[in-house]
Amino acid sequence: MNKWGFDTQLAEIKQRHLYRSRCLIESPQGAEVLMAGKSLINFSSNDYLGLANHPQVIRAFKAASDKYGVGSGSADLICGHSVEHQALEEELATFTGRERALVFSTGYMANLGVISALVTKGDDIFHDRLNHASLLDAGKLSGARFRRYTHADTNRLEQLLLQSKSIKKLIVSDGVFSMDGDEAPIKNLVDLAAQSESLLMIDDAHGIGVLGASGAGLLEKYQFNQQQVPILMGTFGKALGTFGAFVAGSEALIETLIQRARTYIYTTAAPAALMAATRESLRLVQQEPWRREKITELVTRFQQGANHLGLDIQASITSIQPIVLGDSAKALQVSEQLKEQGYLVSAIREPTVPKGGARLRITITAVHSATQIDGLLGALQTTIRP
Repeated sequence: MNKWGFDTQLAEIKQRHLYRSRCLIESPQGAEVLMAGKSLINFSSNDYLGLANHPQVIRAFKAASDKYGVGSGSADLICGHSVEHQALEEELATFTGRERALVFSTGYMANLGVISALVTKGDDIFHDRLNHASLLDAGKLSGARFRRYTHADTNRLEQLLLQSKSIKKLIVSDGVFSMDGDEAPIKNLVDLAAQSESLLMIDDAHGIGVLGASGAGLLEKYQFNQQQVPILMGTFGKALGTFGAFVAGSEALIETLIQRARTYIYTTAAPAALMAATRESLRLVQQEPWRREKITELVTRFQQGANHLGLDIQASITSIQPIVLGDSAKALQVSEQLKEQGYLVSAIREPTVPKGGARLRITITAVHSATQIDGLLGALQTTIRP
């Protein structure tokens, strides 16, 4: 094994303060989690609406597992597609205002499947530089020409589109950027897609459930329909509190993905019980808007407090509230100091963010309290600005 240089590579990663370690959680997700026997206030989770441990979601999962068992048995196209899968897909289509939806096992697999099914060698794909890794990997693996534009710079995107000679052009962007918390310039993207006759895909993993009047995400917030944004991807593992992902769009799009998306065709279907739990989460998202309202209130409180303390925060109005520290060692140090004070806040370093962009990624959820927000601000004051 020595010829592979694993030990050398690992030592180098540690030296650069980029070594990643897993937290061992001993409790359900929530505003507080148990780690190594210690209760920590959790500002690291993407469980934005607090549904991952919701009793109704748990009951739905248990009831469905009693009825359908644990495993799905096969891929969707063999014998793994249950009535729960079908019902969830129909409900997601209605929820997002699209003709159909298709469930994938993960958001990563959804992005790989969609992009590889739609573009190939000779086509052009246009990416925001801060897009999620799954979108970037999908673009590279597709064989299409890979064109990246500076984050949210739609003027540069317009230039690249004008330069393109390809018949098929695909514009791909996060809806809410996972490490910065800002929204994509969606109106400009829609306009440029129409002008250039490009297909537009939005990965709204961090917008679904959180944005929009009913929680249908960024596209609902700005009232863009299926014709304007033909491809919408969303995930279940964040605001919906379960696991999996979906793609929503036209009848023709979904049928094309069923026939051609390899990450859908060649993988075992998710358990029916997981689909039932997600259906319950989807109902709660729509029936309890107070969860989104609570996030807005707490984000405002955090932003005002951080500005008062002189902390260098980003102009994010979403649950994702990053504090950029720049240096990876500093980000790790502050994260550990916060943990000692009872707060779980992730230190995010390259390659997840660009070099020099190491940060604390704070996530604010509907189950946090104003007292917990204030406590975090006090802890940040003592660790970042002692």
